[in-house]
Amino acid sequence: MILSDKDILRALDHGDITIDPFDKKYLQPASVDLHLDKHFLVFDTKLNYVIDPKKPMDDMMKEIEIDENQPFVLHPGEFALGLIYEKTGVSAKYVGRLEGKSSVGRMGVLIHITAGFLDPGNCLKMTLELHNTANIPILLYYKMPIAQMAFEELSSECQKPYSKEMGSKYVGDTKPRASQMWKNFSK
Repeated sequence: MILSDKDILRALDHGDITIDPFDKKYLQPASVDLHLDKHFLVFDTKLNYVIDPKKPMDDMMKEIEIDENQPFVLHPGEFALGLIYEKTGVSAKYVGRLEGKSSVGRMGVLIHITAGFLDPGNCLKMTLELHNTANIPILLYYKMPIAQMAFEELSSECQKPYSKEMGSKYVGDTKPRASQMWKNFSK
């Protein structure tokens, strides 16, 4: 069951949901609006010609940082990893589902390809898998509304929350990280 605004506030008060910083003006009827951070990763296509999921990809991507005066330019067909400004977390009895804002989608921006799920026990700045489906470049600004997070309560508290101990790859991230898929092949 998706939490209503009233239940989101209750879960925030009890510490089962964390959003930092949180401003009540971004609370929607069944979600919370979240904003774009300033950190991005893009593939360096001058030095790389193929992605091999069996190999680390950290060196294949270059960092870009924007500020209030310099937007990030997302070109048609381009892919970039971005970040949510707010650090968002859930206890072992909740999950979060990250969705794009309607106004962002209407410009042609996809905010995630597959990874819009906030696992029980994780608290991080959610990674955005940005893709421009429009036929012209789109400017993305620091702290612009870009996504919304809906929360759901699990049928019972999970036994093994998302953690490094269970082998989770993206625990507590505060900067975008390249895919860690290669770790699945080294087990």
